[in-house]
Amino acid sequence: MNDVSAAHAVAPADARAPRTVEDTGLPFLFLAELIAKVLHRRGQLRLPELAAHLKLNVSVIDPLIAFLRAEKLVEVARLGNSGTDADLSYLLTEAGRARAAAVLARNAYAGPAPVTLAAYAAQVRAQSLAGMQVTRAHMNAAFEGVVINPQVRDQLGAAMNSGRALFLHGLAGSGKTFLAERLHALLSGAIALPYALMVDGETIPLFDPVQHRAIDAPPAGDSAGGGIDRGSAPDLRWVRNLRRPAALAGGELTLEMLDLGFDPHTRLYVAPPHLKSNNGIFIIDDLGRQRCTPDALMNRWIVPMDRGVDYLTLHTGHSFQVPFDVIVVFSSNFVPQRLSDGAFLRRLGYKIEVPPASEDEYTRLFAQACAEAGIRFDAAVFDYLLDCHRACGVPLLACHPRDLVRQLRDLARYEERAPELDRRALDWAWNNYFAAGSPSGCPLQLERRERGTMEKD
Repeated sequence: MNDVSAAHAVAPADARAPRTVEDTGLPFLFLAELIAKVLHRRGQLRLPELAAHLKLNVSVIDPLIAFLRAEKLVEVARLGNSGTDADLSYLLTEAGRARAAAVLARNAYAGPAPVTLAAYAAQVRAQSLAGMQVTRAHMNAAFEGVVINPQVRDQLGAAMNSGRALFLHGLAGSGKTFLAERLHALLSGAIALPYALMVDGETIPLFDPVQHRAIDAPPAGDSAGGGIDRGSAPDLRWVRNLRRPAALAGGELTLEMLDLGFDPHTRLYVAPPHLKSNNGIFIIDDLGRQRCTPDALMNRWIVPMDRGVDYLTLHTGHSFQVPFDVIVVFSSNFVPQRLSDGAFLRRLGYKIEVPPASEDEYTRLFAQACAEAGIRFDAAVFDYLLDCHRACGVPLLACHPRDLVRQLRDLARYEERAPELDRRALDWAWNNYFAAGSPSGCPLQLERRERGTMEKD
């Protein structure tokens, strides 16, 4: 798969580490106040420790410390007896603690130094999804061992090349969410992400260790060691070698979650999930089940999907533009026309129905579920299951084999025996799972009961 790196050589994350305050692109006073917040939170620190925490070189921090000392906000203490600068540590004065407390009351962020919004936007463009190519071979590799309708597989593969939003619809349990999450395996290339952004003097944490995972061990230059000025060392404010992100939000999603959040208690910003998903995939599952209307939710995405940018607002009221390089995947049990109007639907690149499984696909799914549970697959008993589906008019959905087999396993554990696929256990599982099928459970079971009663009479 083609790597997206047309502008990689000049991407901000590839530039050398800043050696002066001016090189960081951040205001001098902003960085001085960030140092004060770090010392307030962590207490007495040596210069290399401070540099490692901020992900900045000592040459950047030296003039900032000198300024804070001149302002009587920081004082020096000696921890050792070597008589060298290595023994020196820095701590806040009483005036410094008061100043840091006031700054923390505005914005409590005290982590690695952020990057500018312009640098972040340039990095997102440099590692954009736009140049990726997905082929049938890539799809086959990513979906190896997955039972999937061939037409749906090809539709998904072509849709990924568009870079546009997808709408997956079908019956509940047809496998839409599973397929949507599997698309993440098609995204190639590593990305870089800053720990945080600076916008209009405010700091927005962006790196999320839960959502942003490394591909493998980070390069040697990425370990904490900002105290060593190595000239050509990378800018440690960026986390490199990350997988392209994937996020999923379901019925809990609200319109407020798609805006920039600010917690008045912690005094920290919370980046919306689609901002953290830049250069990756954002899945909105169970569309139509949210507390806001589908129209309202979808209208929120018209401008980002159409123009590739989004607009967020700080708690101060300042609005700013951020890049929107995300493949949005909507998944719903409802057909698209029921959820939105033509103005939005035409912005959806692909509207793909995930149908019930064919009998052949259902057989393979059930055999896989049996193998995972350690149960011998019995073709005759499985044919009986298909008869139950036909008699009850229950569609063959991808979730059924796993759920039914799990009930067979649960019953076997309760009865202290090895699980097996037989009609008695299958009737039991069917009646539990499809309680609304008929008052007496499986219609074939009822038929056998009635036939036995008639023969007895």
